[in-house]
Amino acid sequence: MALRLSCLRALRLLSSRGVGVRPPLAPAAPRWCSATSSTAHHPPAARGALEDDDEDVNVYEKNPDFHGFSDDPHVDLWNMRLAFFTGISLCIVLGSVFVRYLPDRGLREWACREAEKKIREREALGLPLIDIDYYDPSKLVLPTDEK
Repeated sequence: MALRLSCLRALRLLSSRGVGVRPPLAPAAPRWCSATSSTAHHPPAARGALEDDDEDVNVYEKNPDFHGFSDDPHVDLWNMRLAFFTGISLCIVLGSVFVRYLPDRGLREWACREAEKKIREREALGLPLIDIDYYDPSKLVLPTDEK
């Protein structure tokens, strides 16, 4: 839906600049034609007759560089360019930049900074980096030997 609206906006922009672009035929939606287009707005009965004539045409004979977006070669090319720009530039490039600059998940960078700070403190005091007794043994409550 969004891709179709983007394509229609691009077609309107091109038609306002004087490029004669005809949007693809859509059986479910009314056909839109620009003011500069050579075809006018057709009633549903006439549009059905036009669509029947286009069914027998092989799109690869008409457009050997057919991309599958539209029967019109010019619209097909622009729709392909729009789809690839959106897919490559926006989704992959901007998506990876967004993921790269997300906040620190799991506080990994913070944990590394804190560990380096503790190491510097212990080295300055002359203590070993890792103590044999991590917890103070006098404060530990151990279970009794009763079975």
